[in-house]
Amino acid sequence: MFVNVAWHSLLNRKYTVLLTLISVAISTFVLLGVEHIRHEAKESFSKTVSGMDLIIGARTGQLNLLLYSVFRMGNATNNISWESYRELATDPKIAWTIPISLGDSHRGYRVMGTTQDYFRHFRFGQNTSLSFAQGGPFVQLFDVVIGAEVARKLGYCLNESIVLAHGLGQASFSVHNDKPFRVTGILRPTGTPVDQALYISLQGMEAIHLNWKEGVKIPGKQISDHDIEKFDLTPKSITAFMVGLKSKMTTFHVQRQVNHYQKEPLLAILPGIALTELWQMMNMMENTLRLISILVLFSSLLGLSTMLLSSIRERQREIAVMRAIGASPFFVFLIIQTEVLLISLSGIIVAIFALVIGIFFAQPLLAENYGIFINHFVLNRETLGILGIIVMGTLLLGLIPALSAYRLSLHHGLAVRS
Repeated sequence: MFVNVAWHSLLNRKYTVLLTLISVAISTFVLLGVEHIRHEAKESFSKTVSGMDLIIGARTGQLNLLLYSVFRMGNATNNISWESYRELATDPKIAWTIPISLGDSHRGYRVMGTTQDYFRHFRFGQNTSLSFAQGGPFVQLFDVVIGAEVARKLGYCLNESIVLAHGLGQASFSVHNDKPFRVTGILRPTGTPVDQALYISLQGMEAIHLNWKEGVKIPGKQISDHDIEKFDLTPKSITAFMVGLKSKMTTFHVQRQVNHYQKEPLLAILPGIALTELWQMMNMMENTLRLISILVLFSSLLGLSTMLLSSIRERQREIAVMRAIGASPFFVFLIIQTEVLLISLSGIIVAIFALVIGIFFAQPLLAENYGIFINHFVLNRETLGILGIIVMGTLLLGLIPALSAYRLSLHHGLAVRS
């Protein structure tokens, strides 16, 4: 009864109601979108690395080391000498290490030089190990393993030949076209930056730079595959390395030992603590975005209340007719509140539908450009709580026009006052 009467009343003012509904939908979309992306970004970052005790790199900021070594964001301020790495890696307290060397790229995706220990020891999510969808790890000097997103985006398959580029960027004119690599493995999707990179051996990384000096290719100097065997391909330096310890009890001892290393300035960080610091730094931005979303929602709900309030004077005859056929003032009050509820629920439905579509199209863009992997939007307990608050806020602001209609129905008869 209430819904039917309220629905037909809204249809009589459909254009004004439609604009108000769109306003409510947009504000709800913004609030839910900010909350979803904030939550998913945090989950995406936190599940990127698991089971790793320390990350060691050249002396720099804690966050900078975390971002370039794990998330492939930014660049290292300096490298670690191979001698220092070997000395630290042989410490009896260390169970395993994963050396990494960054600097090259392929069509906008990072290339990481490492060892097969990366595929054995690297963990993500809930201590999940890497696995191959096709093929296996690199074995030969010019073998390359590619992440799932690289294979999907660029359409690569096993045994395909690819050429790496020197430096970073979507397009590069400094390419290692004299030493192509062969795809020997494609990793299964992980939902982490692992999917966005290519992996070669440290020796392969050295081999493609034999005829380069200070980042520039030496003109006229060509080194054949046969001649490469004559060179010592032991790396001179690496970007950083990841560490797993035999005992968690020694974590701070090893960290302090690395931070006071005498031969060169090094920094050892705990990934979990660095991530916590990262989110503390972003906390102010999160709260600011949340506050802006709430203010946008409040303004649209206030607009909804204003629209209904301004229509009360125009509906004096409608209210008087309802009173004449026996409707109580409370009935009129409930009609207005039902209209408010219908508009808010319709706006929420439109917002959820738009958010599902928006996230579907935003997923590849966020993953490709920012390394942020977000899942599809689903209604969970937190989201339902937010929607409940929106509905309650709508009904509270709807009390203003509803009480106005209630008072009007008590004092006005069939005659319309000028």
